[in-house]
Amino acid sequence: MSFLLVAAGLAVLVWAAGTWVSFPWPVGLLAGVNVAMLALYGYDKAVAGGLRTRVPEAVLHLVALAGGSPAALLGQVAFRHKTRKGSFRAVFWAIVALQLAGVLAWSCRR
Repeated sequence: MSFLLVAAGLAVLVWAAGTWVSFPWPVGLLAGVNVAMLALYGYDKAVAGGLRTRVPEAVLHLVALAGGSPAALLGQVAFRHKTRKGSFRAVFWAIVALQLAGVLAWSCRR
């Protein structure tokens, strides 16, 4: 739960900074979620194999579902993290497929 609060706080900070430079609020919010996602991947990779608390996979999936899937993919590649666990990758790609279907449905509606 604390990782979700940190991610939400970071997302709000980036969103607030975006409002100062006149980004539309959805763009700022998505930027914030993606910054938080990348930070979570970086932290989780840094503490992997150590004694510190890891970021739960459910939190990573939840933030990806909230719009952080581009940064999740970037984090997987840049940090070489969460690239081998098949069950994690299957859920991640299901989230991406769901988001793409949503964007496609929304764009066809217009």
